[in-house]
Amino acid sequence: MGFLYSQFFVTPAYPTHSFKDQTIIVTGSNVGLGQEAARHFVRLNAATVILAVRNRPAGEAAKASIQSSHPDSDTSIQVWDLDLASYASVIAFAERVSKLPRLDVLLCNASIATETFQLAEGHERSITVNVNSTILLGLLVLPTLRRSAKKYGTKPRLTTVVSEVHAWTKFPERNAENTFLALDDEGHTNMGERYQTSKLLQVLALREMAARMRDDSIVVNMVNPGLCHSQLGREAGIRLALMKMVMARTTEVGSRTLVAGAAAGEESHGAYMTDGKVDNSALSDFVRSEEGKNVQEKVWGELTEILEEIRPGVTGNL
Repeated sequence: MGFLYSQFFVTPAYPTHSFKDQTIIVTGSNVGLGQEAARHFVRLNAATVILAVRNRPAGEAAKASIQSSHPDSDTSIQVWDLDLASYASVIAFAERVSKLPRLDVLLCNASIATETFQLAEGHERSITVNVNSTILLGLLVLPTLRRSAKKYGTKPRLTTVVSEVHAWTKFPERNAENTFLALDDEGHTNMGERYQTSKLLQVLALREMAARMRDDSIVVNMVNPGLCHSQLGREAGIRLALMKMVMARTTEVGSRTLVAGAAAGEESHGAYMTDGKVDNSALSDFVRSEEGKNVQEKVWGELTEILEEIRPGVTGNL
């Protein structure tokens, strides 16, 4: 009932928070929610907005679109290459980020939703893109965010776009000896639930990540934009398309929730935001259960083993 009520009766507030002087990175910003969030950041006077995209021509087109919306803006809009299906690309991107003089927001928006099983970097592609690379990028960028916090006396944000669909998966892989190996088993995979499962894994990993931070210099939060018109489901099936036709928010309205996460205060650390507001009660019963807490620790342990193989010492950035 909460999902339907939000879709039909709740409109997230139009962003008014100033991002003056701030440098903001938005992944997956060549289309959809990411592009519209970037457009808001430019309107709200960010100094620099970096569009992190896999498709550079599409990124340049997004830049042109945003500039045409705000022709008098002084914001520097840059297009950087980032392919979350490649760990080498993630590492190279983070190394480039480390050279920035300032970083205030890393908005991890990029995700894929597909019902086709395909491997990327040895894992099912949805897991690689939505989970492994997204968390890897966050960990790699933490030192840059922390340095900015100290230098400018600010509270940088690491904001990740999750989804209410984290509650819509049975997630039997949680009972496997190794959850990630089970997710890579094509013969026992339900790809119809894979996007939902990947979003649940994001929620679990981010909650554990926030709890393990060494200090309070960075806000780590997650936002649920609701069901929105975007290109996310371009590889998904007819079910998602039909749901969007009936109840989806406009892309711009959905993007407001992303901006809300990037502007949220310390009360949002480790928290789940929906409709632009902190609401941990909107997390699934499973996530908030004792079993959920145990699975969260299990998933984190397995995930960090994967990430340490990719970049030894990366979890030390916490």
